[in-house]
Amino acid sequence: MNQDLSIVSLLLHASWVVQLVVALLVGISIASWAAIFRKIVSLKRVQKLNDEFDREFWSGTSLNDLFAGAAQNAKHSGAMERIFASGMREFQKLRERQISDTGTLLDGARRAMRASYQRELDAIEVNLSFLATVGSVSPYIGLFGTVWGIMHAFTGLAALEQVTLATVAPGIAEALVATAIALFAAIPAVVAYNRFAHDIDRIANRLETFIEEFSNILQRNLGAQSPSGH
Repeated sequence: MNQDLSIVSLLLHASWVVQLVVALLVGISIASWAAIFRKIVSLKRVQKLNDEFDREFWSGTSLNDLFAGAAQNAKHSGAMERIFASGMREFQKLRERQISDTGTLLDGARRAMRASYQRELDAIEVNLSFLATVGSVSPYIGLFGTVWGIMHAFTGLAALEQVTLATVAPGIAEALVATAIALFAAIPAVVAYNRFAHDIDRIANRLETFIEEFSNILQRNLGAQSPSGH
């Protein structure tokens, strides 16, 4: 009756299949937490750079100066600044070709910004699918380990003439450890996925709003030879 039922002891005495499942789940959990922390840092950086460029954009600085700054700061610019640079670059290329049709100019700039927007969104969503996979698959991996452990426990009990709670408990407990570790891996991944998906939706909406606002500014500046202010 004085059996050690600590998690470590249970895992050490578990079948090799359960140990393998637990090792896999621990590895998945570590990778999941690493992805979560990387995503937290990257999203904060995206929002910080977008805020900085948004303030500069509406500060009254000319579009040409902003474009020159974006070109110089290309390696360290944020998503919003890169989208702006893509639209401005295409707008100027079309103007250099002596294209004066308003619709053609705006459509070209908008398409360039949309393409850049999609690239930025793809980059922002990196590792999001991994967290979704961890949240959905981990419980099933843990369930497999639990079912296998229970089967192994009952197979061992079949050889005993008298079965008591003391003989059943260790086998059942070691099997349930797999499910517990699976939930430990899955729950943070699901919570983080939902939170990141919400934050990314807000970033996407903000970038789409910027594209429309910048398109309106370009339309107002089409009367000038080159867009010099807004």
